[in-house]
Amino acid sequence: MDDVLVLCRFVHYSAALALFGSTLFRTLLGRLEPQTLTALDRRLLLGQRLVAGLAIVSALAWLLLVAASMGGASVSELTPSILLAVLGKTFFGKVWCWHLVSCFGLLLVLVRSWRGEHLLRPVLAGLLLASLAPVGHGAMLDGWAGRGLVLNQVIHLLCAGAWFGGLLLLAGLLYQSPEGTHMAALRRFSGVGYGLVAGVTLSGLLNVWGLVGTWPTPYASTFGLVLTIKLALVGVMLALALVNRLALAFRQRYLLALRRSVMLEWCFGLAAVAAVSLLGTLSPVPG
Repeated sequence: MDDVLVLCRFVHYSAALALFGSTLFRTLLGRLEPQTLTALDRRLLLGQRLVAGLAIVSALAWLLLVAASMGGASVSELTPSILLAVLGKTFFGKVWCWHLVSCFGLLLVLVRSWRGEHLLRPVLAGLLLASLAPVGHGAMLDGWAGRGLVLNQVIHLLCAGAWFGGLLLLAGLLYQSPEGTHMAALRRFSGVGYGLVAGVTLSGLLNVWGLVGTWPTPYASTFGLVLTIKLALVGVMLALALVNRLALAFRQRYLLALRRSVMLEWCFGLAAVAAVSLLGTLSPVPG
């Protein structure tokens, strides 16, 4: 069941991060490069609807797996009474109710056309992503320490989602647009990117400090090893982002290389999400 939970967490985290970043940066781009974005919007909206549906399925699967674990039963043995008890009487269940509301609300906004929906999309996607923070390791601590760690995790998730999902939208824009039409979007993304990198790095370090007080030794625990691997993957992403910004971003003749570099950076981000999915099932305190 643990392996299935890790896979479920990976799918759900990937979907939530991608939805927030893609909806946020599409809103920030506004009417920039209208011809290119109009063509991209049709594919983007379809992709967001599919990913939102995947987020709902993985969120429900995550709930069933946790409920089965709490109830001491297998998923096939779950009863409505166990499920209702988990949803109504546990901290995870109460948070997950709001999380599911965000999931369904976002899908509804993506499917229906309403006035102002472009602003609702990143707001609901942000709520969806932020509501994952309280069910992480921050729930291990009580009082102000626990609240502070959860708030820090919210910042970490939102910065990571903006970066991860923004890269996906940027890649789509680069592959959709002809040469010379992507420069304004690159400048907009690069301008925000510095803040996102700082937010991910600082909040990530604060998370580790809040949980264990120091960096766990990689060879002493699985948690420390996976955390170090995650840090290495983020370091590679930072290096690629620096290459994109300094060497490639504003030179049109390097458009093909830039496309590949952005996709490579996103793939390393996906690997980091896999590490995060495993970390959530491990104890930060060596047993």
